[in-house]
Amino acid sequence: MDRKQFLRTGLISGFGLATFPNHLHGSIVADNSQVRSDFTISQVQTFIHPKALFVKISTKEGVSGWGEGDHDNTKVIARIIQQLAKPILMGQDPFESEYLWHQILYQNEDLGLAGALSGALAGIDNALWDLKGKITKLPVYKLLGGTKTTKIKVYGSFGVGTGEKRVSLEEAARTAAGFVENGYDTVKLRMQIRVLDRNPDPDPSLKYAEAVRAAIGDDVTLFMDFNNGYTSGAAIPLIQRLYEKYNAVLVEEPVHYKDYQGLRKCVEASPIKIAAGEHDFNRWDYRQLITEGQADVLNLDVIKAGGLSELKKIASLAQAFDREIMCHNARPSLASAASLHFIASTFNPARIQEYGGRRTEMGLEPYFENNLAYKDGHLYIPQEPGLGLIPNEPLMAKLEYKD
Repeated sequence: MDRKQFLRTGLISGFGLATFPNHLHGSIVADNSQVRSDFTISQVQTFIHPKALFVKISTKEGVSGWGEGDHDNTKVIARIIQQLAKPILMGQDPFESEYLWHQILYQNEDLGLAGALSGALAGIDNALWDLKGKITKLPVYKLLGGTKTTKIKVYGSFGVGTGEKRVSLEEAARTAAGFVENGYDTVKLRMQIRVLDRNPDPDPSLKYAEAVRAAIGDDVTLFMDFNNGYTSGAAIPLIQRLYEKYNAVLVEEPVHYKDYQGLRKCVEASPIKIAAGEHDFNRWDYRQLITEGQADVLNLDVIKAGGLSELKKIASLAQAFDREIMCHNARPSLASAASLHFIASTFNPARIQEYGGRRTEMGLEPYFENNLAYKDGHLYIPQEPGLGLIPNEPLMAKLEYKD
């Protein structure tokens, strides 16, 4: 045995890398200086709910992981997963998720580095992290480098709708008051104006802010989300009035999500924090959002921006530029669970996450055997292996997408 081989063998055995613990039902094998797990991806399935898209990745050793991808255009995203990503994943080691993520991205980059491809990658990546947690019997936040956080403060988030579906001022006030009654000390009013109705006339935002502030009282923190509804020239005076009249402390997406110059004008003129990012899909988008848009708070979405692996990279970028981060997610499902694990593993978040409550109207609760734990304005980080939510697999099976 030569010196190099002796050292390699000695180090592997000395650090206990020769085998997994017995409960993992697999092994680590040293072969020509490469250390690999003995788990192999054997199946990739997608499940389409009217309000969600789920991904299940199984191994031949009998362990499976579940993730959630983008809920927009779900049939398109499911087809991307089945036709383009699945052939890359099959037969691979799930612990090589960084390699697999970039293989899927760059073998299909002509589709664009954002949007549907990123939403598909998110579902796959989140499922792989859940799978790795199940194999190691650890919650995902520990695998990601947990920061001793057990619970995350949440803010109550709700939208007022658009056009004829826009709720009344009274209904918006009741919804906001309901969050406060349930222990929230921060509420976000989403105006849902969107690009197609930009700079609305008459403008509803101040009237809704007035109604919500009256309902929640002066001690509750108020966020406003314009949902891309204005040009910078219209947004800036509106932000000023929201601050002066209704003590809003944060405004989200005041301008079109790719109008980084307009966003920067808002940031420079605003007396309060400006948040953006739910429509940015990867580290390159966020680099632009930071350097050109100058957003104060980055709002990351774990089912749109490539999944947990990509969010960790974006978090490091935010840390380098001293930007706060939050998670954009109001869904009572694997998306919120993954967001909690991400925040619990990240040093520089604003320590608050969007949440819409149980949202029974979405019809997602029956598809899980347990719920996220909520108490006094906080969601608790799941401690079960993986992401912590257990899918109701017989019910999920009825949603399976067949390409």
